[in-house]
Amino acid sequence: MQHHGAALRRLTDQEFAPALAADWRTAELTPRGKAMLAYAEKLTLSPAEMTADDLEPMRAAGLSDEAILHVCEIVSYFNYINRMADGLGVTLEPDWEDPILRIGSEPSA
Repeated sequence: MQHHGAALRRLTDQEFAPALAADWRTAELTPRGKAMLAYAEKLTLSPAEMTADDLEPMRAAGLSDEAILHVCEIVSYFNYINRMADGLGVTLEPDWEDPILRIGSEPSA
């Protein structure tokens, strides 16, 4: 998430990205956003435990089956690419470092 912080801040207010990085459950999100992130978290951390019931909160929040498919594809892609980078020891280039998202630190001027 470090290298996406600048884009997220451009699309939202300055406080949202750090709040999301700290704990998405306490960030100001819509019910739709919370449903998607709960699904993303479970798919990321416990993929073998996923069931059809995990789709229901997103449907209840108004997502179509096509939108749910897109959420699953995006989460799965990011899990894949992050595991590839971790598995190969890839590190961020210094200019990709985003101090705004480092919890408990102040950005440098």
